[in-house]
Amino acid sequence: MITVKREGVILEPTHLTFKNESIMNPAVIAEGNTVHLFYRATQEGNRSTIGYCRLEGPLKVVHHNKEPLLRPEFDYESQGVEDPRIVKIDDLYYMTYTAYDGDSAMGALAVSKDLKHFEKKGVVTSQFTYPQFVELLKEDDHPHTAKYYRSYNNREATTRDGKPLYLTDKNLVFFARRINGKLFFMHRIKPDIQWVAVDTMEELTAEFWTDYYSDFTRYIFFEPHFAHESSYIGAGCPPIELDEGWLMIYHSVRDTPEGYIYSASAALLDRDDPTIEIARLPYPLFAPETDYETKGVVNQVCFPTGAIIREDRLYIYYGAADTSIACASVSVKELINELLSYKKRRDEK
Repeated sequence: MITVKREGVILEPTHLTFKNESIMNPAVIAEGNTVHLFYRATQEGNRSTIGYCRLEGPLKVVHHNKEPLLRPEFDYESQGVEDPRIVKIDDLYYMTYTAYDGDSAMGALAVSKDLKHFEKKGVVTSQFTYPQFVELLKEDDHPHTAKYYRSYNNREATTRDGKPLYLTDKNLVFFARRINGKLFFMHRIKPDIQWVAVDTMEELTAEFWTDYYSDFTRYIFFEPHFAHESSYIGAGCPPIELDEGWLMIYHSVRDTPEGYIYSASAALLDRDDPTIEIARLPYPLFAPETDYETKGVVNQVCFPTGAIIREDRLYIYYGAADTSIACASVSVKELINELLSYKKRRDEK
């Protein structure tokens, strides 16, 4: 087993209105010794914005913005901008987040050149209703898609007042460089993780998604296998490129009589083709254990969304019980060695 060090809570809710209910699920990017942290902040009524703070080193908070950096501006995000992730590709920062309008949750994108001013590019995942999605799945005609008919996907086409109700598509996470010349990102329609590769984001039209879902099985690349991920999984931190492959920290979920348990889990993906899984841990890297992880707005949650490496340690930033932001660290060498001890054979599915 791997030795994981709980570094503790680094950010909690405050009296400021925009974050007086909870702080969680941060996007993290490091530049030298400075760590930029963009977090989901909720105020009473569960309305989310994205706040900003700066750390010197992996754990010391030295600056807080007193106002949100990003807040709802458009109808598609009227109830919240949630759960950001961030990477830098070429000379541009890509921040993805969940746009929530009170009914539908979809993946959205904002870009920046300086980490201060962000331009929102809108929803980039599909905007299809569940019935539309099902019709396209029928064209795939593969037994593998049967799981997507389960009840955790919205089944109605509209809300009671006639507003379109779109398929929930969250956890939009980019890899931090182009792969074979293409922008490569993950997204999640429960219960698996899917992939997309495009030359430009402008390719993500309704026609693109129609073709995509008509051949959906091709794009399902990471599925639940073990007990701790038996309900569903989702992309977590942007994967980190190492000599051995892309280190992916993701969230895994299992159902219990007391409710869902969200854990942080680890896998290793091929550097040139991340759809190839090299290895994954058959147990959680860490699961809710401390009071700040087991009790909060939502109990039993460790939800990893950002990670950096300092010397030989991987620092993982995560939402703890949907209430605060905590950090855990682990030796990179120890984690990679442990992962490689579970290396998959090339003939395994």
